[in-house]
Amino acid sequence: MLQDSLRHYCIIQRSPRFDPQRREFLVPTMLKAIKVFFESKLVQATAEEPESGVLKTDLASACLLIEVMKSDHELDDREAAEFIEVLSKQLDISDEDLADLVALAETEAQQATSLYEFTSLINAGYDYAHKLALIENMWRIAYSDAKLDKYEEHLIRRISDLIYVSHKDFMRTKHSARSGAAD
Repeated sequence: MLQDSLRHYCIIQRSPRFDPQRREFLVPTMLKAIKVFFESKLVQATAEEPESGVLKTDLASACLLIEVMKSDHELDDREAAEFIEVLSKQLDISDEDLADLVALAETEAQQATSLYEFTSLINAGYDYAHKLALIENMWRIAYSDAKLDKYEEHLIRRISDLIYVSHKDFMRTKHSARSGAAD
């Protein structure tokens, strides 16, 4: 048992991610940036009234919106503009914080292995009205380039199922966003 612990310790000591002088693991720069953003800008979703910062559920929402933008494998400038407009209306934060949130959301969406990472936060932190607003914003982004791709529709349907939005409301938000895009 002791030999196994010593061998493990020696392997860790030689690991490039372990700094023997400080006797701690080195965290890659990107992870540090994410950690700093979470600690400085994000507040817990359980907070009564956050004075400033972004809720973790809002970050999850931004990640899901990015997933919708990427789902048709074509990033259109109109989709990006609609994404920024949706976030700025949804959140009351400075332009600098909005830019940080977008960068972090892109990183998180790129590293995500499933939608569950985001939808579980949405389920825990959003009420039904917020979930409907999120689905409608997804439709707005999907329709912003004047064409609805089958992959965008499939992804929005999957997300609405994962956050327990009824099919009736799913269709209602789709029609609402489509009529708004036609204007």
